[in-house]
Amino acid sequence: MVFEQIATGGCRSYLVGCADTCAAALIDPEVSQVDRYLALAARDGLRIRFVIDTHTHADHFSATRQLAQRLEVPVVMHRATSAVRVDMLVDDGEMIVVGKLRLRVLHTPGHTPDSMCLVAEDRVFTGDTLLIGGTGRTDLPGGDPQALHDSLFNRLLRLDPALKIYPAHEYKGRSHSTIGQELETNPRLQKQERSAFVEMMRGLDLTMPTHITEALRTNLSGGKTVNQLLGEAAARVPFMSIEDLLARVQAGSGELLVLDVRERDAYEAGHIAGARLLPRGQLELRVNEELPDPTRRIVTYCEFGRISTLAAATLRVLGFQRAVALDGGMKAWRDAGHPVRPGGVP
Repeated sequence: MVFEQIATGGCRSYLVGCADTCAAALIDPEVSQVDRYLALAARDGLRIRFVIDTHTHADHFSATRQLAQRLEVPVVMHRATSAVRVDMLVDDGEMIVVGKLRLRVLHTPGHTPDSMCLVAEDRVFTGDTLLIGGTGRTDLPGGDPQALHDSLFNRLLRLDPALKIYPAHEYKGRSHSTIGQELETNPRLQKQERSAFVEMMRGLDLTMPTHITEALRTNLSGGKTVNQLLGEAAARVPFMSIEDLLARVQAGSGELLVLDVRERDAYEAGHIAGARLLPRGQLELRVNEELPDPTRRIVTYCEFGRISTLAAATLRVLGFQRAVALDGGMKAWRDAGHPVRPGGVP
């Protein structure tokens, strides 16, 4: 087996492949690591045939659909999922064939209804069902502590104690454990009686994942994250440095239109001299009135440079091919000590 573990903060993804056939599968990929996954596969001479989510993630952004589209391969999830754009639904006991490698599906609901583990040779990819020193939480949408108890004690933990476990999350830098080690040392597995386990899980006081709403929305719908939209916009837009903009503003040639895309209160609190106000939310509706010349050179700015990047990308789509964004936004401008003009007049 060819095996790579990829860490993204506390998230863990796995590239597993068959050395004889060069076929591979990617398990629980995270959206910020797409290029890294492809580079690792190329380095190891692998061709990714399947992208797999062990469950609907609420605390990281899945890259399965992005990779599936790019590589023309199926997204694989358990049949209990409610996520859209899943190409291959699998059920308990079935196998995903990756060359000579077999990934056997073990349905383990509890953390989510669609949670599954994947057993492969000497290891099991446990998703968020079983973590090193912990288990998946059951207080998120679809969580069920009674189902998790059954999945753990009647299914997963009855496998060979020597099997290595590789979870979807690990926050202390450990690479793996074994089923036997977890049975001995995992605090949550010491509550083996069903009612005691359920009471423990219901009594956990855990903070909500930072991006739970966005993660569930994008992972269930196949939609894009805000960072994806920003990344795509940044890939289409050139940027101008604050030093270059300062020099052009001071020169006063008028060849550059500076466009403040913040809201009016932010503009009036302080803006770059000569900047025209056109809030991002009104851009498409007012562009013909405010910007009649599509050949004009335009630099957009906002507070931190994110909204202005989207604005510049939108302007380019609308035909303003000389639109660029200010690198760093108004905050970088202020931090550099450059002049700011208050009030509602450019």
